[in-house]
Amino acid sequence: MTRPSTTEPTPAEPRGAGCPVRHPAGAVPLSGPEFHTEPQTLYRTMRRDHGPVVPVELPGGFPAWLIIGYRELHQVTSDGELFPRDVGLWNQWEHIPEDWPLLPMVGRPMPSIYFTAGAEHRRHAEMVGAALEGADPFEIRRHCEELADRIIDGICTRGSADLVADFAEPLPVLVLARLVGFPDGEGADIARVLKDLADGGPEAQSAYAQFGEHMQRLVAAKRAAPGDDVTSRMLAYHKPFTEEEFVLDLMAITAAGHLTTADWISNSLRLMLTDDQFADSLSGGRHSVAEAMNEVLWEESPTQILAGRWAARDTRLAGRSIRAGDMLLLGLGAANSDPHVRQHLSTGHPSGQGGNSAHLAFSYGEYRCPFPAQEIAETIARTGIEVLLDRLPDLALAVPAQTLVRRQSAFLRGMESLPVRFSPVRTTGDFS
Repeated sequence: MTRPSTTEPTPAEPRGAGCPVRHPAGAVPLSGPEFHTEPQTLYRTMRRDHGPVVPVELPGGFPAWLIIGYRELHQVTSDGELFPRDVGLWNQWEHIPEDWPLLPMVGRPMPSIYFTAGAEHRRHAEMVGAALEGADPFEIRRHCEELADRIIDGICTRGSADLVADFAEPLPVLVLARLVGFPDGEGADIARVLKDLADGGPEAQSAYAQFGEHMQRLVAAKRAAPGDDVTSRMLAYHKPFTEEEFVLDLMAITAAGHLTTADWISNSLRLMLTDDQFADSLSGGRHSVAEAMNEVLWEESPTQILAGRWAARDTRLAGRSIRAGDMLLLGLGAANSDPHVRQHLSTGHPSGQGGNSAHLAFSYGEYRCPFPAQEIAETIARTGIEVLLDRLPDLALAVPAQTLVRRQSAFLRGMESLPVRFSPVRTTGDFS
């Protein structure tokens, strides 16, 4: 699986048999600076003008429905029969050009956990879930601590760093590479390949091919010499899978866990560096780290919009007429701010959420992020932040908070950079 582009795609002229069917005038284009500058303001405007199900227009003029109501999103993700995650149902395929910029995110039918539906999806999910559950949480934390220390050793004597490029982006992929079974020597190359994929630029197609080659070699190596890793546990699963299925599933779980976890780390660090409510996080307040991370899942979920679901037949949703094959985009970030449910979820925290975990940051229903994957992502993010704050206790933002730039995407919410300064400290090797 490939990752969605992290920059807003340039609208392309649709090619194919005729023009796509369009929504009536008034559909909201899924592009523009509001999505990465003031998304909550934009979501409020959408809710006012359109209600919980919004007609939107994808680049190239392709229509879709954006679900921004919490209850409606819960309904769609709970009904896998009416709204399956079956991209093959899309009624726009005859109009989609091969170079459509969102094609890597939407995908095509293929035998992986991410692009299968129904019983076939459940077959993949059971195998992947079992392999992830086999990872020892104490070992995961040990890997995180060791790799975080290694990364921080590379910046700690400088007194300044970009916490996105220098820390948040490399840590998750290095941990995930180790968990799936890559030797540490290949971790840096996997990180580079996934960065090229996430950037969605001219190197993305080449990066995707390289990513697949890495996974093919890994599967072959683990068949010959199994170990205590996710790939070996997948290969030992009691039901048959093809080599292609193993490779695609490994690509899916690694790529899906990379940028989202990196954004969870960087968004949480930004909050702790700019919000007085979390000031004690910077002096080792573990409870505040967890609170900041949960706050991010409510207010700045790394995945804002997720594609998607497709209507299996004509139906109605929140008063909207949905045609068979229509694409429904899951507005996870917007649904989390739905005022119809926020008033019932308040716990007295300034944000209204505190430790409440009823957010939809990991989606919901049969196709949500698997629970073992959620736990691994949380361990990576929390351990990484804790190690960073232990090692660099006087972290401070190096630029005015209002100048920080968000990734230019309607779909993903993360920082382009997070410049900080700190007192230089010794590397871990200096203490041995």
